[in-house]
Amino acid sequence: MLFRSKIYLKNVRFHAYHGVLPQETQVGNDYVVNLDVSYDFSKAMETDELAGTLNYAELYELVKQEMEIPSKLLEHVAGRIGKRLFAEYPTIQKIQLAITKVNPPFGADCDGAGVEVVLTNDKTL
Repeated sequence: MLFRSKIYLKNVRFHAYHGVLPQETQVGNDYVVNLDVSYDFSKAMETDELAGTLNYAELYELVKQEMEIPSKLLEHVAGRIGKRLFAEYPTIQKIQLAITKVNPPFGADCDGAGVEVVLTNDKTL
């Protein structure tokens, strides 16, 4: 059986201190993170055992740890999260990650601004 599978975290909210303006590093801002991790969990489909898949609670903890580290750029945060996920789970095939700053400090009436990245693990392709 050939299929594609992914594990995801949807609209996870964090308060963090990312940004280039002094207010952003002192007061912080609210962020929403969406993460899709392409991963073969066919073993878990057969065995019903956690060992055959990724634990999304562990994925959340990893993202949380990286969001707690202040950075000027969301691009840098996204890069750190991607590197860490591939290092911790080398069988991940692809990561799609979006980080949205809910109240960007540029005066626009909007739902947020942010970055989205798709990273592939060449070792699994």
